[in-house]
Amino acid sequence: MNAVAEDTLNEVVAEAGEWRRRFHAAPELRYEEHGTAAFIADKLHAFGFDRVETGIGKTGVVGVLRGRRAGPGRNIGLRADMDALPIHEANDVAHKSRHAGIMHACGHDGHSATLLAAARYLSADRDFAGTAVFIFQPAEEGGAGGKAMIDDGLFTRFDVDEVYGLHNMPNLALGKFSTTVGPVTSASDRFTIDIEGRGSHASRPQEGVDTVIVGTQIVNALQTIVSRNVHPHESAVVSITMFHAGETDNVIPQKAQLRGTVRTFNPVIQDTVQTRMKEVIAGIAGTFGATAKLTYLRDYPVTLNHADQTAHAVRIARDLVGVDRVVDNMKPVMGGEDFSFMLQEKPGAFVFFGNGPSFGLHTPNYDFNDQAISHGAAFWIRLVQDRGTL
Repeated sequence: MNAVAEDTLNEVVAEAGEWRRRFHAAPELRYEEHGTAAFIADKLHAFGFDRVETGIGKTGVVGVLRGRRAGPGRNIGLRADMDALPIHEANDVAHKSRHAGIMHACGHDGHSATLLAAARYLSADRDFAGTAVFIFQPAEEGGAGGKAMIDDGLFTRFDVDEVYGLHNMPNLALGKFSTTVGPVTSASDRFTIDIEGRGSHASRPQEGVDTVIVGTQIVNALQTIVSRNVHPHESAVVSITMFHAGETDNVIPQKAQLRGTVRTFNPVIQDTVQTRMKEVIAGIAGTFGATAKLTYLRDYPVTLNHADQTAHAVRIARDLVGVDRVVDNMKPVMGGEDFSFMLQEKPGAFVFFGNGPSFGLHTPNYDFNDQAISHGAAFWIRLVQDRGTL
């Protein structure tokens, strides 16, 4: 295996930390990553990449770097996400978001900087066989940017044999890696339930059909689906995250709306939950004389790691940080991840790397740990150097 030159990597990482803080201070929401994408494309051009294309999947960037080592090699796809979240930042740091109500609360600023650091390092000597395809993806946060890039010809315009993704993990120690074969993140579905009853004055409830009562009964009943319809060895989550009904205190509202999410790992369980939701909702609404419509959307599929590529990612990580600092049988997480679309098209693996002690993802106090960049960049570099050889 190749070795990563520590002095060179340290120099690259120091600059990458500056890029990361720049991204953090100027966050952009899904499909609006114009400034981030332009900065990344300019850097790839400056690094001497063989090919750089922008606007893939609206705002995605792809850079192609061909190795100079003799012999055949694989074409390795490396993916980082770029978009931020609609959250007001609570951190008091020099690189705090300058855009009110938008912040990098999931570490995509760090992911992009980490991959860009690897791009700079590998472009300096190109000591690998095959080709590295650097994929900077928009709109991971609910916009299915991975699918948008695929639909825009990502894997037909760029020859990729296998694809890998890295994501930071709060409270996983710096320098640790974690992954597993098979499901690593859940399918992420969302739903809306529109209830219609009959409005009335609050002092005369007998004249109406109370959508608040109907809604509360539906909320309670939906929680029985997992406990009574899903095998205890399987996993599923049904969460109601919004309940809106009425505008004042003396009117029983005619309409109510519930919204929420379903998370599963098994397509059979996914089907079961959706079917039972429809049955439960219709039954309860009918019992009270109301009507209810379920709109169920399947957003991100399960992220399924492939065995060979996961094993290789684990070997690379263990060679970098030691056997005891790499978990190869992690419990899958219930978060959704649109890298799943790429793994449906190409074999590959999704890997978590430690962010150290920190606030959780999608919270206003979260901040990516710049010390994690060196570990993530070293992983990317070794992956290209060693996986590129057939």
